[in-house]
Amino acid sequence: MMRKIRFLCGVLGLLAWAGLSHAKVTEVSLDTLHEDARQRQATVIITKVVERFHYRKLPLDDQMSSSILDRYLETLDPNRSFFCAMDIADFETYRHRLDDALQRGDIEPAFKIFRRFRSRVEEQVGTSLALLEANDFDFTRDESYRFDREDAPWAEDHAALDDLWRRRIKNDILGLRLAGKPEEQIRETLRKRYEGTLRRVRQFDADDVFQFFINAYTLSIEPHTSYMSPRGSENFDISMRLSLQGIGAVLSTENEYTVIQRTMPGGPAAASGELQSGDRIVAVAQGEKGELVDVVGWRLQDVVDLIRGPKDSVVRLSVLAESAGADGPGREITLVRDKIKLEDQASSGEILDKPVAGRKIGVIKIPAFYRDFAAEAAGEKDFRSTTRDVRRILTDFNRQGVDGVVIDLRQNGGGSLTEATELTGLFIDKGPVVQVKDADGLVEVEKDEDPAQVYKGPLAVLVDRNSASASEIFAGAIQDYRRGLIVGEPTFGKGTVQALIDLGRFVREESDLGRLRLTMAQFFRVNGGSTQHRGVMPDIVFPTARGAAEHGERLLENAIPWASIKPVSHSQNGVGTVAGLRDKHSSRIAADPGFRFLIEQEQELLKAREQKTVTLVESERRAQWKAREQQRLDSLNRFRKSQGLAVVASLDTDDRDNDNEELLDRVDKVMLNEAAFILTDYIRQASPPRTAQLH
Repeated sequence: MMRKIRFLCGVLGLLAWAGLSHAKVTEVSLDTLHEDARQRQATVIITKVVERFHYRKLPLDDQMSSSILDRYLETLDPNRSFFCAMDIADFETYRHRLDDALQRGDIEPAFKIFRRFRSRVEEQVGTSLALLEANDFDFTRDESYRFDREDAPWAEDHAALDDLWRRRIKNDILGLRLAGKPEEQIRETLRKRYEGTLRRVRQFDADDVFQFFINAYTLSIEPHTSYMSPRGSENFDISMRLSLQGIGAVLSTENEYTVIQRTMPGGPAAASGELQSGDRIVAVAQGEKGELVDVVGWRLQDVVDLIRGPKDSVVRLSVLAESAGADGPGREITLVRDKIKLEDQASSGEILDKPVAGRKIGVIKIPAFYRDFAAEAAGEKDFRSTTRDVRRILTDFNRQGVDGVVIDLRQNGGGSLTEATELTGLFIDKGPVVQVKDADGLVEVEKDEDPAQVYKGPLAVLVDRNSASASEIFAGAIQDYRRGLIVGEPTFGKGTVQALIDLGRFVREESDLGRLRLTMAQFFRVNGGSTQHRGVMPDIVFPTARGAAEHGERLLENAIPWASIKPVSHSQNGVGTVAGLRDKHSSRIAADPGFRFLIEQEQELLKAREQKTVTLVESERRAQWKAREQQRLDSLNRFRKSQGLAVVASLDTDDRDNDNEELLDRVDKVMLNEAAFILTDYIRQASPPRTAQLH
């Protein structure tokens, strides 16, 4: 099991870059949307594999059936824009029958529901196109639109749906006006958007419907188990061979928008500094002069298809910043596609230009836990890895006589388990690093067996809400050993392990039934607590942590909860009390303009996330937008002045006198510099280390 885990920790992140996509141009006849023998066979195998090997043992019963139905309806109509309450009432007949149907391999109920869904889309899009063309909308009328309908009641009837769409059309028109679209183009853009919704639904075939339904089942168990159809599996393999050519961003779908979940170190999106977590992609264009294609309402896979392309080619994105709110203006970003390179994700070290309180502080930035498995398998002795690069940097730091080291794990989404273990070994004598519990309850302990300790001095580890998986294993071990201080934000909370299972292996005859990504194990720290769900809580928490509490694994439906097992024997160093360090940290940042800027940004993001409704009165909408933009501009200029940068007249990056890279670097250094100050405070108060043996 451990060999499989080590490999997957390094590979599964590639899914996010490449995406699972397949372009289809042929509309599917409604009478072909029925289950077949291959799907029935796959269904029986999937239920048996999940029952036997999934880490979470949940029965396939009436309660699960109810969850599957709700999840399937959410998958088809996430914003409750096509089904009405009468449809939902009809589907109640399946509420407690889907469990029995799955065990029999009977998935026809899923196809019946989907055929109704497709009919409703055809009806509603036809009605909406007529509304778009016929109505002279009154933008002085006092009414609003609820754009986030995930928790809204289903529309009572078709008349209520028509009124919902009338408001939606008004909102879409207002949004395009605020984005600066010419009036003569607005209705044409929306006509194409709504027609595109219908066209994409008509392209879903039986394999798509099967995949939607099976994933409604797997995601009702926990959020990291999912099914890939044979075509999806084929595209996954193709994606792996494409060397990850694209922009390097993890994408998701929310309220018909394609949303940036995070950018990947070494990729074009991260290098540009123009895309942030939560930003929404509304249009995509090819090349410097290609026409922007509106992608609101598109399937995630189809958006990925547009964004991916040959290395060195240009893609342009029209983006709505999350901080700009639901009705904010868009901006256009130009990126050059590239493939991720190991050297771009490599760890890097620097000694801060200015001593911090008279101390020489070294910083090591680790973007990912990488290991060149191919070179290692080929027998190359000097293959590239995180641990080898950090060892080299630490050796250089020791030679230069640094007083302390900060390990920067911000935005590090994880990678190789082997690297997390070996990296920890650079800072401890030897001992356990992480425990792995499998679906049968068996626990294996990953240990550092090397007694050599490359760096023995004061240490701080800087983490944020996107530090996940292998990052959490390393940070948790350093904290459990009391080897160093953990500072920053609570981490992501990804403490489970997935494996890819080829379903064809369970049948005698050669058959491609697709693959199942299955959660098979959970990570536990040496103190017995899991990194799952809660993540790693820093010893000193930065004030931006309020937003971190609404981020990560803890927000995913059906996420495996935090748990604990028996701790393993490990030594502890003498970090001592941190109460005094917290007090000094709080006093220092109280008047810090950098942290004020970060907190103001966080507050704007939280307000934007809490908003579910917008006014449809144009004058009010524009006034709200201008007030919000002015507030953001004032906050930015206060920070710029504090950094000795000239104030700017607008938020447009083109107006920043080409200093955007410098600005982003200053923002990035706010947390890093504070981590260095905390470390110097620790160095001052540190007493000779005490060693105790824990059991």
